[in-house]
Amino acid sequence: MRALVRHVLALLALLLLAASAGATPHVFLVQNSGWMEPFYSDPKSQFKPLVGALAGAVVQPGDALVLASFNQSLPGAPSPKALLSLKADGKTVRGRVNEALANLDTARKPGSAALADTDLGEAVQAAISTALGGKAGIVWLLTNNRNSPNNDQATAARNREFYELIHRGAAIDKVVAFPLRMPVQGRHYQANGLMVYAFAVGKEGSRALDSLLASRRIASVITEQPARLKPLDRDTVRLVPAQVEDAPGVAFSQAPGGGLRADVDPDARTPHARIRWNLENTMYPYTIVSATLGARSLLAGEDRKIELASTRVNGLAPGKPQPLGSTMQLPVAQLPDKWSMAALKSAGSAYVLPGRIELHLANQQLALSQAFRQRMAELFPGDPLPDIFTPPPSIQASNAVLPIEVRVHYGMGPLAALGGIVASLLAAGAAAAWAYGRPRVAQVTVEDELRTMRARPGTTQPIYDKAGTQVAVLRTTLFGHQLTDLREGAQVRLGR
Repeated sequence: MRALVRHVLALLALLLLAASAGATPHVFLVQNSGWMEPFYSDPKSQFKPLVGALAGAVVQPGDALVLASFNQSLPGAPSPKALLSLKADGKTVRGRVNEALANLDTARKPGSAALADTDLGEAVQAAISTALGGKAGIVWLLTNNRNSPNNDQATAARNREFYELIHRGAAIDKVVAFPLRMPVQGRHYQANGLMVYAFAVGKEGSRALDSLLASRRIASVITEQPARLKPLDRDTVRLVPAQVEDAPGVAFSQAPGGGLRADVDPDARTPHARIRWNLENTMYPYTIVSATLGARSLLAGEDRKIELASTRVNGLAPGKPQPLGSTMQLPVAQLPDKWSMAALKSAGSAYVLPGRIELHLANQQLALSQAFRQRMAELFPGDPLPDIFTPPPSIQASNAVLPIEVRVHYGMGPLAALGGIVASLLAAGAAAAWAYGRPRVAQVTVEDELRTMRARPGTTQPIYDKAGTQVAVLRTTLFGHQLTDLREGAQVRLGR
């Protein structure tokens, strides 16, 4: 039975994935083991409405959605168990999810009145390998954080196994968690909080999760700041420009999407700039206790070290930036001259040189913030989970890559001047063409007879005497007329 349900779940998901090429598959895992009893029995519980609202906010039209309940798989009681699979249309997702959850209740062990146990790792692994079928996507896990397979009371060890899956699982690229306050009182248990995890599977899943976080679609339902669990070795800090000194015509700013932008005047030729930044920690809820900081820029094919006023980072907490001075080389030698073809093509807009700034933190030491520990203790009393948030000892360095684009703003002056020159040349050419095509009048005297002849430049005309014999040839140019091929003894001349 277990294999059958999982096979059906995989089949449904893969069919949806095939029909949703280019979209993001979402798997929602909803815990219904015994420890979740108050979330189902308390009439004031907002657990099920939360699931529907979150799915309705994050699942986009065309995305594949698989909804499944989970506890711990036993013979005759498979877990996870599919509740719903669909291709989202953007309008009915929330209602369909609410409808699928309406009759869901806490599960019991097969053939027993005992409530089912919980295995978080089993559920996540099944979602990755079976529901997603090894493809990229996002797995959402809604749980009370009680990980107790076979009612194992050694929850610290079980949680450690769960976080080993997070940090060691090669398929999982990014994980964020949202600890939520949700006090509920059931017939058997009471709880203060709920945890929502988002597991980004694969690079595409990570980009999709980043996009959801940036769009604030998640924040429309969950206002709690996401706590990052993975990765802790990349994108850990960012630079926010504060001031540019000793570099006339150069200005730094934040670009849409979180990158940096350097706006440069076309006449700016300062080879370097002193820039004051604010260094920010992007790894909530961790504080960078200490680290050695290095930086370099890669612009216009040049790899240059950024000289920092300080290479030490100490006590950098999220939301509390530290000032950082630097001297940065500018690619002025690679900027097109304002009379170049590249500049003329960019007249009135901007010529863009893409690049990046790379930051490296060595000897990195992280610490979980005390405020986060206290919040977790309030939401999940007696749960040793916050200790498991401690970063793996293997993570002692991190890298951050900040995209930067150098934008050179060329005015319309050179293009207008060039346009004037081209217009003048065209006018001169038109005048020359008119002059070239205009017939010229020539006065020719043949045997005392004055004749008037008309010819265009570049043409020749034979001249005959009164007897009809050719005695000369009239050649006409832009500069006048001339007689050629004169017959000996002929009485022919230009003019009277």
